[in-house]
Amino acid sequence: MKQIAEKLYVAPQLTAGDIRDAKAKGVVAIINNRPDGEEPGQPTAAENGAVAVAESLGYTHIPVVPGQIGEGQVRAFQKALAEANGPVLAHCKTGTRSATLYVIGEVLDGRMRKDEVIGFGQSAGLDLSGAVKWLDAHGH
Repeated sequence: MKQIAEKLYVAPQLTAGDIRDAKAKGVVAIINNRPDGEEPGQPTAAENGAVAVAESLGYTHIPVVPGQIGEGQVRAFQKALAEANGPVLAHCKTGTRSATLYVIGEVLDGRMRKDEVIGFGQSAGLDLSGAVKWLDAHGH
């Protein structure tokens, strides 16, 4: 779990144990940005969602195929983050897609400049060049 914003953490693929550990650390909601079936043995959104619900955590599945982010996914991510009453853990395979959704939203809403994205990612050990490419391609 890497904290990238006041109430946002990102992580690689979560297991049931990871979800329980996140709750123990104060996380109140999970956002899953990984499509089901990306790799063998990956827990499904339904499986991890059931664990989250059993642990009284919020759970939102916003699947993102690498390189195919839409603004609707960015807005859904922002909504899930805003509606959570406490820290949120977003995950995909590595955490990069989740962080990408976050920074695109921050730039679209004027809370971050596009030229800050790469450094922001580097400080978290994430390559967010895809977010800059997305912003360039969408006229931002």
